[in-house]
Amino acid sequence: MTSDTPAAHTLVLHSPLAHARVTGLVGVVMLAAGIFAGTVQSRLVAPGDNGATARNILESETLFRLGIASGLLMMVMFLFYGLLLYRLLRPAHANAAMFMVALVGVSVPIYMLNQVNQYAVLLAARHQPEQIQLFLDLHQFGNLIGAIFFGLWLFPLGFLVFRSGFIPRFLGVLLMVGSPGYVLLFVQAFCLMEPAPSLWANPLLVLTHLAELALLVWLLVRGLNADRWRRRAGASPAP
Repeated sequence: MTSDTPAAHTLVLHSPLAHARVTGLVGVVMLAAGIFAGTVQSRLVAPGDNGATARNILESETLFRLGIASGLLMMVMFLFYGLLLYRLLRPAHANAAMFMVALVGVSVPIYMLNQVNQYAVLLAARHQPEQIQLFLDLHQFGNLIGAIFFGLWLFPLGFLVFRSGFIPRFLGVLLMVGSPGYVLLFVQAFCLMEPAPSLWANPLLVLTHLAELALLVWLLVRGLNADRWRRRAGASPAP
């Protein structure tokens, strides 16, 4: 997954700025897919009312299926996003970059397999509407398990950004400070047996999302300092 092929090295070396912007673009697709998947669920699921949820899903089955597909697409893009960041940030610290991408690799199959519970919601809507809430709860818990790794990967990512010198250090600080947000979400919802809070009710999670979004926007709009990247990578600046 993290093999260093000459072709890949030549590509990022030739245009690290373009590589950074492609990374940001992949991040935008990932974000858009995740927002769509979440919007579909919030639109069709009637909390505490299995009958209404079943009717909504059966009346908008195509939309519900697209929501599941969007969740899967989000994680495919997350995997590519992690690999592209690995290529971009490895000059800052090779071992930390490998650790970062390993955490991404662990989280992706957890979340994707958890989409089975989303499909089970569709089956329950057809045959056993009284079971819908069970599968919704299982899906939420699966997401919380994945959230552990969504948080953990942000710390090595923030460390790499801070250490890099070719992306602003404050972005790395934000990512490292915000990294516990998802982990605390899991602790609150599972270990303390409290309902998962909304985004805006959890200040640390707000910081987590803002840090992720800030890095994504910076890569897409500003990219990085290409000469500093080349110096860090041990290459000569472009003429």
